[in-house]
Amino acid sequence: MSKVENWRALLGGRNTDEVVTKALVRDVQLPYGAGTMALITLDNGFDHTKPNTFGPNGLFALNGALSEIAERTDLAAVGVTGKPFIFAVGADLKGAAALSTREEALAIGALGHHVFRRLGELAIPSFAFVNGAAMGGGLEVALHCTYRTISSGVPAVALPECFLGLVPGWGGTQLLPRLIGPAKAIKLVIENPLSQNRMVKGKEAYELGVADAMFEPADFLEESLRWAARVVKGELAVERPSHDEDWDKTVADARFLVDMKLRGASPAPYRALDLIAQARTASRDEGFAAEDEALADLLMGDELRAGLYSFDLVQRRAKRPAGAPDRSLARKVTKVGVVGAGLMASQMALLFARRLEAPVVLTDLDQARLDKGVGYVHAEVDKLLGKGRVSADQANRLKALVTGSLTKDAFADADFVIEAVFEDMAVKKQVFAEVEAVVSAECVLATNTSSLSLTEMGAGLAHPERLVGFHFFNPVAVMPLLEIIRGAATDDATLATAFAVGKSLKKSSVLVKDAPAFVVNRLLTCFMGEVVTAVDEGTPLEVAEHALDGLGLPMSPFALLQLVGPAVGLHVAETLHEAFPDRFGVSENMAKLVAAGKPGVYRPDFTLDPEAVALFSGGASPSTAEQVRERVLAALAGEVRIMLDEGVVAAPQDIDLCMILGAGWPFHLGGITPYLDRTGIARPRFLSPGVASLPA
Repeated sequence: MSKVENWRALLGGRNTDEVVTKALVRDVQLPYGAGTMALITLDNGFDHTKPNTFGPNGLFALNGALSEIAERTDLAAVGVTGKPFIFAVGADLKGAAALSTREEALAIGALGHHVFRRLGELAIPSFAFVNGAAMGGGLEVALHCTYRTISSGVPAVALPECFLGLVPGWGGTQLLPRLIGPAKAIKLVIENPLSQNRMVKGKEAYELGVADAMFEPADFLEESLRWAARVVKGELAVERPSHDEDWDKTVADARFLVDMKLRGASPAPYRALDLIAQARTASRDEGFAAEDEALADLLMGDELRAGLYSFDLVQRRAKRPAGAPDRSLARKVTKVGVVGAGLMASQMALLFARRLEAPVVLTDLDQARLDKGVGYVHAEVDKLLGKGRVSADQANRLKALVTGSLTKDAFADADFVIEAVFEDMAVKKQVFAEVEAVVSAECVLATNTSSLSLTEMGAGLAHPERLVGFHFFNPVAVMPLLEIIRGAATDDATLATAFAVGKSLKKSSVLVKDAPAFVVNRLLTCFMGEVVTAVDEGTPLEVAEHALDGLGLPMSPFALLQLVGPAVGLHVAETLHEAFPDRFGVSENMAKLVAAGKPGVYRPDFTLDPEAVALFSGGASPSTAEQVRERVLAALAGEVRIMLDEGVVAAPQDIDLCMILGAGWPFHLGGITPYLDRTGIARPRFLSPGVASLPA
């Protein structure tokens, strides 16, 4: 029995739900008399909303097509492209989760290598025509080809495996660094996945050297075939740079940065770095065999299933927010008002202008603040122009859309007005009273409050039903979460409009009950409060600061405090203490830190500030790092249980989604509620046994 037959026997019937991506072959006569190309189109039979993926049967289909092509003697070249808008987006993740033995995991890695490498080892040149999204194994298919073209309209090129707890296992760690160099490869393989799974577009992929040529979408295939014909005829030589950089130093520097970010918590990025380091000297057989071993280990490891749970939340639940009203109730938003012109308000104004393409007017107390806010927006637009993210015409339109006014009369024809003023109830109530006096009866009033009660905020309004919470996270353009809060009086039309606007802003919105600090800030304050209390009791700050490093959180507690600002952290703690005095305390030492005007416990060079640290000294009951970790996790478990009992969100999955998107809870932990379930801290469990059984 051949290797392929063995793999078919082991894997062929493993995933009965596989949507098979077929390899449809047709002959194309290349221009300029260059001969015949066998053009393979990858197509699973669905439109672009169900992208091409590779399960075992899809790989067998491609292998069969390549076998037929290899037997032919009349071909000048072979090409691979995708169905409209999609090249291929990698392995079938449902099938990956269904693998139950290491033998099966090794087999799927070896099968992918066997099939894809044939594209680069035929007697004729191969061309990948990347016409649409190319991710994971889809990008690896292209990397195995001799040459690549890409459409400038491609929205996403990525190797997201490390994001899910895997490594690129079908050639990516070996072929990509040899093609574009280790530094650029590390960006695609490790840095981007660990930065909220960032994707690059077609133009950037071309500039990185992933593709040899780039053409416009309208005639992409025709131009790619002309280009390929010139290459086949020898009229065009493709030259690629050598990569003489210090390969070992590049990998070592990247390892240091991964340590800073994850502190050893997730194995996938480290395995990927090992493989990229090996790519410098390994033969193709050696490198691919090493990828097989790494992939098999990780497919059988803890992080994959946890990562797939997180991935499912972000890809599915985030797109169908629980409790959101019917979209048909949403009102059209043609003009936006923003109260305030500080940094947060200015970031929001830019986002509204870019995504809604509607006029946005800022107001503030004096002309200097207003000019600063509008100036910030214009400066950011200039940065986008400089980076090629917008054209000159688009930049001019965006600048024209964002204006300032010293009076709220400018909101008279606005459909949506959001405040971003100081976090003080009296101030916010005054703002909304002034806004309500000038806007129409249908205008939505939104608050960016991070912790205050909407119901109390709207108590004095003539129409409290049109007040909604619209809580962004900083930085506004980057953080994907939007907590949408329904007050006691908020009606369905207002809520539907808020969700529609959130979708237009390309945010993932979660419906949250009007409860103190909502979800993310409530749990982060709980988390931070336990760490600060441990320090107040006498635990050395450095011990408490690093007690939870093993989780791989994006920031340590006091680094997070430095980011949000001690004054903001203290205010939220005071708000929660007022609501729940038995669970949330207010640290006197934190108040001292704020009173001293310190930005946190770190100096600008991120060494500890002795004066700030001294403010926390004096306690006589120190804890060990393990004790700090246990008390933090126990407090989080207790607070999550209370939040679910209170109905702050519809289900545990919504808390997980909020923490992943708003607090950077690591993907590899699989959400905070299943993690607390698995560690045995949560009693009773938050989730069903099937989800909670994910490894800790």
